[in-house]
Amino acid sequence: MKYIHLVICYIVIFSFASGQKELVNQSIKQEIERSLNMGLKWLSQEQNKTSGNWGLDEYPALTGLAVRCFLGHPSKHVPQKYEKSLIKGLDFIRSKVQSDGGIYGKGLASYNTSICMLALMQAKHSEDDVIVKNARKFLVNQQSDFDNKGETDNVFDGGVGYGSRWAHSDLSNTHLAMEALFYAKKSYQNTEENVPDLDWEAAISFVSKCQNLPSKNKEKWVSDHPADVGGFVYFPGSSMAGERETQNGSVALRSYGSMSYAGLLSFIYAEMDSKDPRVIAVKDWLNKHYTIAENPGMGPQGLYYYYHTMSKALSLSGITTIKDSEGKNKDWRKELSLHLLNLQSKDGFWINNNGRWWEKDPILVTSYALLTLERIYYTL
Repeated sequence: MKYIHLVICYIVIFSFASGQKELVNQSIKQEIERSLNMGLKWLSQEQNKTSGNWGLDEYPALTGLAVRCFLGHPSKHVPQKYEKSLIKGLDFIRSKVQSDGGIYGKGLASYNTSICMLALMQAKHSEDDVIVKNARKFLVNQQSDFDNKGETDNVFDGGVGYGSRWAHSDLSNTHLAMEALFYAKKSYQNTEENVPDLDWEAAISFVSKCQNLPSKNKEKWVSDHPADVGGFVYFPGSSMAGERETQNGSVALRSYGSMSYAGLLSFIYAEMDSKDPRVIAVKDWLNKHYTIAENPGMGPQGLYYYYHTMSKALSLSGITTIKDSEGKNKDWRKELSLHLLNLQSKDGFWINNNGRWWEKDPILVTSYALLTLERIYYTL
């Protein structure tokens, strides 16, 4: 009989704990929704009411990010409330479609195309299907193959850079292109035929060359330092986090947070096996370096980009708690959402006091923050 009582006690305790957790999650969701409402109200006021864009005219990606914030709000009434803003924003994106299929202004063609493509797909207007199809072809054509032999014999082969397919690839642009093409493939797989697709194997070959993993990456700059193994750099041979001297006097590159999440996202979009050593290694690195206080290895630089990539990578991985360097389980969703709520200004926007990578632009940073909070909201 005592064992039955013990089981009943466990059930009661578990039910109480589950109920308490649900109450906490609902409370956080309410706070997030309030924050989203403030942020969207501010964003709507910052839109160019004549042309429909947010931010600089030549970079439609800023408008794409803002549009996605409105579309991603958990209440279906919010997109309706801001319908005029959305119509103008989407029309502006459409106005930036180029003859080569890309969606951009004066530069950063692949970056702008990837983000604008995601916005159009999220809006789900059938009139944009042709635009998305052509944008897909454009992004596929941006994949590097420096000798046109279809082989990954150049360190940059398989990746995507900012614009010309002959410019060097980097992990940031590559993972964004992979994201856009992944969702396009999922959205249109039953409706289209003979649509060019990314060489996913070549893309992963490039991504792997950005990982500090000596067992898989034999590039001379790869670090075997415990603080670096498993993490990622910006592109083969270059890390925004700088270098470290090894014991034999050679130079190795430091891993850092935002690119390590971009690396994990690349593996996810390529639908790699979660047991692949490269996937396991980056998850281990991210566990050891988990923090919301900074972009690991970069401090405040690119902090909101880091939050955005973190929320995407962890939510898509199904990770709700993450074990930090001290072995403590952290509810990253709760920590990050409350942190962002505290950083939001009374007017509804966010800003990074460190201006690296445009993060003193409140439109860009507010969009990153809103997209991060929306991502968290849907996982609670």
